[in-house]
Amino acid sequence: MIVALIVAAGRGERLGAGGPKALVELAGRPLLQWSIDLLSGVEGMDRIVIALPPGARAPAGVVAVDGGAVRSDSVRRALQAAGPGNPGDAVLVHDAARPLLTAELVQRVLATLAGDDSLTAAIAATPVTDTVKRVQAGIVTETLERSELWAVQTPQVFRRAALERALDVPEEVLAQATDDAWLVERTGGRVAVVAAGAENVKVTTPLDLELAELLLRRREGP
Repeated sequence: MIVALIVAAGRGERLGAGGPKALVELAGRPLLQWSIDLLSGVEGMDRIVIALPPGARAPAGVVAVDGGAVRSDSVRRALQAAGPGNPGDAVLVHDAARPLLTAELVQRVLATLAGDDSLTAAIAATPVTDTVKRVQAGIVTETLERSELWAVQTPQVFRRAALERALDVPEEVLAQATDDAWLVERTGGRVAVVAAGAENVKVTTPLDLELAELLLRRREGP
C-alpha cells in the first residue's frame, strides 16, 4: 500500500507567477498535474494527497489539504489527511515543483526501500559536480570533499511509522527542515540515496520553467 503526498503550497514569488506556483501552466497542463498524472499510474498507489495554498482549487481525483507555514508542516498535514494506515506502509513525498518525475525513478526509490528492512527511507539525489566551499561573511573557510556530497531531490519514500514519528516535533524544528529525510535522520533513521537523472529539475525561477517546458515537450514528442 502506497500513499503519495505532493507538496504544492509554494506561492511562487521567485517564479513571478502572480499566484500559486503549482497552478502555473507548463506544456499545456498545470505544473501540479504532471506529478498527479504520473503518480496515479504507479502500481499499488492507494491515494494521493496534495498540500495546496489556502483557497486554491484542488484537482479532481485527489485529496487536498491546506498547506502549512513551512514545507514539513505541509507534509505533516497531508499525511494526517491521508487517513490511517499500517506502520510499514510506504509514504512517498514529492514536490510539485519537480514535474519531470518518471515512473522509472519512482519504482527504483520504492524498490530500494522495500528491498532492505534496515532502511527507514530512500531518497532521490544526484552527485554534486561543482566544487562546494563553506563561506562565512564572504570568506571561504573550507572546501568540502565533493565525492561525498549529493544534491537531494524528491521523490522521497518513508516507512509510515518512521515519518509520523519524525514529523511529531515542535514547529521550530519543522521550520529548520529543508527536506523530510533530515527529520528522519535526526531520529536515527537509516536513509539510502537513489541516483536520479539530471532531468529531474526543480522549477523555482522563470528559467527553470522554460527548461522544464523544453524537456517535457521533447519527452512528449510532436
